This record gives sequence, structure tokens and C-alpha cells, in this order.
Amino acid sequence: MRAPPSNTIRVLLADDHTIVRQGFRLLLSQHPGIEVVGEASNGRQAVEAVQKLSPNVAVIDIAMPEINGVEATRLIRQETPECRVLVLSMHGDAAYVRGALKAGASGYLLKEAIDSELVTAIRAVAQGQAYLSPAISSTVLADYQKHVSDPLDSITPRERQLLQMLAEGKSSKDIASELEISVYTVDAHRSRIMRKLQLRTIGDLVRFAIQRRLIPLEDQ
Repeated sequence: MRAPPSNTIRVLLADDHTIVRQGFRLLLSQHPGIEVVGEASNGRQAVEAVQKLSPNVAVIDIAMPEINGVEATRLIRQETPECRVLVLSMHGDAAYVRGALKAGASGYLLKEAIDSELVTAIRAVAQGQAYLSPAISSTVLADYQKHVSDPLDSITPRERQLLQMLAEGKSSKDIASELEISVYTVDAHRSRIMRKLQLRTIGDLVRFAIQRRLIPLEDQ
């Protein structure tokens, strides 16, 4: 048997219904450049099959026995990170999508759209892109806006004042004198600011302040 071309996308199908896997296989067989290299009927088998067969993309149903699709995705991405995961689901709820993406899935496809979107999704995911069924895009965006806040919202007005002064290059001693607080208090505030904004150095802090227009650029 001749080996497949090097650019062929190797796919693993994981669904607990044999007839569903057969349908996927038949659909994918009609498209050149995609080869189904294996199947799995539960999440545990999917994780093991990925390690054994090294597919480029694992297509996994979210509702799987033994290990569900989300947990299988997490294990695959942890143990075989070069394999991309495309999660299939009957559910378009934001919580399901968020859980799959958080576990490391590169795509989320509604089963109702499989006939028209499966091949497109597999090819996108194989190329390192993300893919979401268009029908759930607005739901995902709304969920993102709801759960992701501005980092600046996590700091107090006093910390924001110190952030600006630190970014302007003022020393802890100068800030302490200007605000009539101790140097120790300034240093404590600085540590909290750096932690809340996930910054490591004063250079990071200055760049953050410039990007957020808390201080003007030198040439402005």
C-alpha cells in the first residue's frame, strides 16, 4: 500500500455511536487530502488512539462514555500537544463552548452543521487556526465579554495613581514624599499592582502604561 502524501490530514474519529463514525468516515472519504486513520468509541480510547496513531486532528464528541469529550481534549492536549482537537456537540450553550476551549480544543462544531462544515473545520484546525460554528459565534462573543474584564478594573484608584507615577519614572522615595506615605507602603502597592496586572518588571509596567495611554509617548 502506498503511503499517503505528506500533506494529508490524518484524522481520528471519536464518537460512541458506530453509525455516526461510519457517516463521518464516508463523508471525509469524498475529500482528497483527508485520511481517517482510526476510530474510538469512548474518551479513554480516544486519548490512547491519539498517542498510538499520531493524527493531526482528533474529532471528538463532547458526550463520550468513560471520559467525556472535554476531559479527553484536556488529556490529548496535555500528552500529545501536536494533535489538534475539534469538538462536536449538540449543544451551542456558551458554557459548553467555554469548557471545550478552556480544555484546549481548537474548534467547536455543532452536529447539526456537520454535513456542510466538518471538512472546512478539520482543514482550518489542521492549519493551526480556530474554528467555531458560525451559529454560535455571537453566543461565544457575548460570553467572552461577560467573563473577561479589563485588568485595570482590578486595581484601586490609589493603585492606579501609583501606577502612573511609577511609569513616569518616579522613585519610591519621591512617590512617598509626594503622597505623604511611607516608602514601605509604596513598595507594597507596587507589588500588588504588578501581581494584579501580571507584570514582572518596571519595564513591563511602563509599556503597559503607554499602551493604555496612562502616560503620553515621549514624542507626543
